[in-house]
Amino acid sequence: MSSLRFYYDLMSQPSRALFIIFRLSGMQYEDCVVQLRNGEHLTDEFKHNINRFQRVPCINDNGYKLAESVAILRYLSAKGKIPEHLYPKYFVDQGRVDEFLEWQHNTIRVTCALYFRTIWLDPLLTGRTPTEAKIETLRIHMERNLDIIEEVWLAKSEFLTGSSLTVADIFAACEIEQTRMADYDVRIKYPKIRAWLKRVRQSCNPHYDTAHHFVYKISGTGPQAKL
Repeated sequence: MSSLRFYYDLMSQPSRALFIIFRLSGMQYEDCVVQLRNGEHLTDEFKHNINRFQRVPCINDNGYKLAESVAILRYLSAKGKIPEHLYPKYFVDQGRVDEFLEWQHNTIRVTCALYFRTIWLDPLLTGRTPTEAKIETLRIHMERNLDIIEEVWLAKSEFLTGSSLTVADIFAACEIEQTRMADYDVRIKYPKIRAWLKRVRQSCNPHYDTAHHFVYKISGTGPQAKL
């Protein structure tokens, strides 16, 4: 059994990203699925023994506990566990990937997650439906960042940071795919994002579809669904 334990739930966008990256990397690890919807991360046992922040994803590497998906990525890359074509070691190429990873935290991650949470998750948990005005405000905020993906990051290249797939594409795709469950289809308005998502999926399969099985099921829109 591997000394690396990976705690995750495929309902979590960054969990899905690391799951895909780990599978593409051929990494050996122990699967430790955490059922977020059952509150397994909220127990004292989880807080004291697994992750003090009570979130996923996180890892335990032979006693070394680490949270936060990008921190985990960089740690495992430093250990030689992530192929260089996914996360480059050459500082110029790595800098471009890191530029996106830093940018996405307060843009795509925040706005896509908030849109999903407000429209799908919160009503499920509370029974309260958001107003149309609130939905429209969240959509506008989210689309401002999707506009930047379409017009800046994908302006001159097939992938976000160049001509080939990197972890930047995987993290971004997992965030954007989440909006399917809130009945938002990014493919309608954004042709470059539509084509890019198709390339990311093809580059990552079968792991991409495995990671997004729950998203496809809940949204009722499979990966090949027509517009």
